[in-house]
Parts: sequence; structure tokens; C-alpha cells
Amino acid sequence: MARGDLIPGRKHAPQHLGRVLVLGLGKSGRAAVEYLLPLLGGRVDALAVAAGARTEASEAFAAEAAARGALVAFGDEAVTELAAQAGGSFDLGVASPGIPQFSAFYEAAADASAELVSEVEFAWRESAADSRWVAVTGTNGKTTVCALAAHVLAGAGLAAAAVGNIGDPCICAVGAGATDVYVAEVSSYQLASTVRFAPNVAVLLNITPDHLHWHRSFEAYRDAKLKLLANLPGVPGAVAVFDATNDVVRAEVRRLRALGEHGRGFAYVPMGTAEGLGGDMRARCGSDNAAFLDADGTLRVALGGEEHRAGRAGDLQVKGAHNASNALAVAAAALALGVDAADVAAHLRSFKPLEHRIEPCGTVAGASCYNDSKATNVDATLTALAAFPEARPIVLLGGDDKGTDLAPLVEAARAHARAAVCFGAARERFAAAFGVDGSAGEDGGDFAVLQASCLEDALDAALAIAGAGDVVLLSPACASFDEFGSYEERGRAFKALVAERSARVEA
Repeated sequence: MARGDLIPGRKHAPQHLGRVLVLGLGKSGRAAVEYLLPLLGGRVDALAVAAGARTEASEAFAAEAAARGALVAFGDEAVTELAAQAGGSFDLGVASPGIPQFSAFYEAAADASAELVSEVEFAWRESAADSRWVAVTGTNGKTTVCALAAHVLAGAGLAAAAVGNIGDPCICAVGAGATDVYVAEVSSYQLASTVRFAPNVAVLLNITPDHLHWHRSFEAYRDAKLKLLANLPGVPGAVAVFDATNDVVRAEVRRLRALGEHGRGFAYVPMGTAEGLGGDMRARCGSDNAAFLDADGTLRVALGGEEHRAGRAGDLQVKGAHNASNALAVAAAALALGVDAADVAAHLRSFKPLEHRIEPCGTVAGASCYNDSKATNVDATLTALAAFPEARPIVLLGGDDKGTDLAPLVEAARAHARAAVCFGAARERFAAAFGVDGSAGEDGGDFAVLQASCLEDALDAALAIAGAGDVVLLSPACASFDEFGSYEERGRAFKALVAERSARVEA
């Protein structure tokens, strides 16, 4: 059986995969192994797993995979060892997203494989030919948009599921066979290792500096995000949705517009303009399509010569200008898939806030507390600060410092917040950015800067100056790894602390 022969009824799945390497045993790596193990002796001649560093969990999984016929090796030389055992090279490699393209581990796998792709790419190839994919990327907002899109599409009667970074790995959903519309949250890590991946709807939310240690430059990070568009010309009826309020994304919109309809090969919907989400790109520069907020806050999408109204931003349960933008992106995507505008509006209204994303988590002595632990970079925190136009929140900033420029954060906090509590490993640099030296902090009249050693102390410091009607906002602009294993763990710890203090006040 020639490897070039494809299975009828799938996107691009060879009947014979040959020798397959899985690189890394993170969540997506384990999912790929589980999918491939039953194919041993049929489509797969040999399955090799380069497991990376040893952990208790990876060793247990590797032992089970080896018992079922996989070749497994740990450590830096794993790829070389496995290639020798498998006959010298691999026909296909599937890489976990946490492994940088520039690492020796990844480069060894690329050298040993005829093709090295991400798990998202592999899943798309294996999926049904008539399945549809909505792929969402951007520096911030991906998870909310994916969850909201899956909610709207499922509410409209489609067999839709949120997959990728937001839920089950894509290959799990493909293997289960119960999904017709895959709403995939795809990171720059995953997109960097795509080749044929071609969604029906591509949503590019925003591009601002992040993960530069992984990509080595902002340009490489940007280009990885833009790979989402690479294969759209080959998809009949494909649509791209762009946040045109973002400078980097708007530059891509200009490039595509210059190509003309035939030159680019797909339709696109720009959301807003340089002036903001209320701008209509049709009037601004003659775009065929556009999505924007009109004067009374109605979500409007002009697509394919028709104009649709998808409800009002003020009726959403998720608050803030960023969520109006997220809802507008979802409306455009759903309409591109043929969902009726009334259904879109109804299910946008019924969507509730996600955990760790400006999530209401109780009150303490009348002060409302919000968990925005997902805000692991400055831009996400700027968005959170802007979500409270009628309050001046006390914002908790800190954690594992990413070393990014803090000037925009300082400016926004002084403009929109009542106080900042700097905590964790980033405490001193953040406090210094506000012009504060030492550990005590200072009261600057209308704006106070406090310091705390850890999250618990930061919450207590905030509550000590909060009154009834105030907002205490955890939106740290940092990773969590100084004190917690993930932003989820940090957010749940914060909620538990709020609940404990709330109960103490009521007792």
C-alpha cells in the first residue's frame, strides 16, 4: 500500500502512515499516542514516543504505551535512539506544542522525520472531509471566543465542540467521531508546525508581543499566527475574520485587500477600524464585508452582500469592550457558517463568563472580587482594567515576571484603578515601574501602590483598603509559576481565599 494513497472521506489521511514519531508527552502528545496505538500493525508500522523529561505521570503513560507495542525513550537523545530502533527515520512526526521549534529536541525530530506537524494538523487531516473547522488564534481572547462560538453553534443545532487548548485535544474529538464543527483554539506554537491545515473560518483576534522566548522574535511569533491563513484559498467559501482595531492585524488586512478577491482566494471580514470597534471598514476603505458596533451598541455584520444584526453588546452577560469584540467575532464566524442571525443573538445573550476571565467570585464586606488569573500578560490586564468603566478597581499585579514593558500598564492603572497591589516574584520590578522603592509601598493620594509577598497577602492588602461598592481585581499581567503550577491553580486559590474571607466577615 503506497503511503500517498488517501482514505476516502477524510481531509488528507494517508491509508498508510508508516513509521510515526510522537514528540513529547503533554496533553496533546498523549492524545496522539492513544489515537495511533490501535493503528499499529495496520496503518502504522512503528510508533515511537520521544517522551522528553521524566515525570511520574509520563513514566506511567510510557510504560502502558510500551506494553501496547510503542517504542519509548526519555531524555535529550530519545529521537536518535528511537530512529535507530525504527529503521533509521520516520515517515511522520507529531509534535507537542510545548516544544520550541528552535530546540535541539525539535530539530532532531525534524531531521529524522519526512514531515513533522502539530497535533492540530494531524487531527485536521484525519477528520471527515465534510467536517467544518473554525480556528481561532490571537494573543488574547482565544478561549472566550472558542467557548462562545461552540455555545452559539451548538445552540443553533450543530454538532459543535470546542477543542484544542480550550478542551480535549483535537485528535480526541476526531477519534470520537461525534463532532461536525470543530471550534479549535490554536496557539502560535501549534500553528508554527502546520502544513496543510485549512479551516473553513479563520478568526485572528489580535497580535501583540508574547511568547518571544519560544519564537525568538516578534516577527516569528506574528508569522506563526498568520500561518492560519496560508491554506484558506483552497477551501471553498472560506472566510477570515480579523480584529482590524489591532495594528498588526490591520496591516494584514491591508495586504489582503491589495491582492484583490482573486489574488487572495477567500473572503474576509474586518472588525472595526483603527478608530475602534465602532468603525465600518466598508466606509473606511471600501471593504466588501465588515463587522462593527453601531451607535446604540448593536452587533452588526455585513457579509456577502447582506447585513445582519446579532443583538446588543449591552445584553451580553460577559462585560467589557473586549467581550463585545469577542461576540462580534463569533457572530461573524457563525454567520459565515450559515447560522441565522436571530439564533446568533439569542445564544450570545445566554453565554456566561468563563472561569479565570474577569470571573465574578463573591464579595467581602461589600467589595466585589473578580478572578482574571488568565491575564498572564500586560495587554490582557489592560483589557480587564477597561472592563470597569464605572469603578476604579484595586488591581492585584504580579507573579512570575515575563520581563515585558510595564509603561502601558502603569499608565492604564493610574488612569483606571484606585490602587495596585504588587506581589510575588515580580513585586519589586512592578513597584519600581510605579516609582515605588522598598517593600511598604506608598499612598499617592488618588492612586496607592502596595506590595505583598504572595497572593494571599495581596488580597488581604487590597481588602484592607476596599470599601463597600469597590472592586478587587486579580489581573496579574504575569505567569503564575512563582507560586502556582498554572493560572488555573492561581485563580482557584484566589476564589478560595475570597470565599474564606467572605465567610469570616459574615460569621
